[in-house]
Amino acid sequence: MESNEPTPIEKAISIENQSLVNHVNSGLPRWLIEAAFVCYLLQAVINYAPLLHWMDAAHLSWLRGIVQTFGAVVMYFGLLRGMKPLYRPFTVWWWVVIALNLAGFVTELIPAIMFSIGLPVAVSLMLVYLPLGSAILYNYRGRLRQVGLWMVLYIMISSIIPVVSFLLVGPESGLANLPMEIPTIAVIVIYAWVQRRVLI
Repeated sequence: MESNEPTPIEKAISIENQSLVNHVNSGLPRWLIEAAFVCYLLQAVINYAPLLHWMDAAHLSWLRGIVQTFGAVVMYFGLLRGMKPLYRPFTVWWWVVIALNLAGFVTELIPAIMFSIGLPVAVSLMLVYLPLGSAILYNYRGRLRQVGLWMVLYIMISSIIPVVSFLLVGPESGLANLPMEIPTIAVIVIYAWVQRRVLI
């Protein structure tokens, strides 16, 4: 009597096939994903320190908050929905990431609370992005693995380089600080692109 149980090789092939993910079906309209991608590109431009300081001086931090939050939340919601059928969807992690991004938006809208909750939110984002990105990187292959890799690089570069820049260059911005600013701008663009490729 033949057994219907898969052989160890068949099990290994099945796991391998499940882990190879180049596209997820989010159900979101393409125009919304493209709009989120454009917001990421605008975020990269806004991240240039002289422009960042100008927006703060012009009291336009709310606009920066909208650009940063819309792009991230749409992409993350798309990944959350698209990964649900996968064997490790990380649904709770995605909801936490979305909630923290929305909390960051609130701190941009209300400068008075920036100093009280801005730092805890930023630290919490790092504590969530790093394990989630690492888990995606470890569990999946293909384009989805790139999302995990760049999620880790994105939060590390965005968090560490500004501190290093301040210690080495001081509060100066512009050309003196350009070598430090290029990685923070480039990582946003690449991170946006790898998310877009998985969702479209």
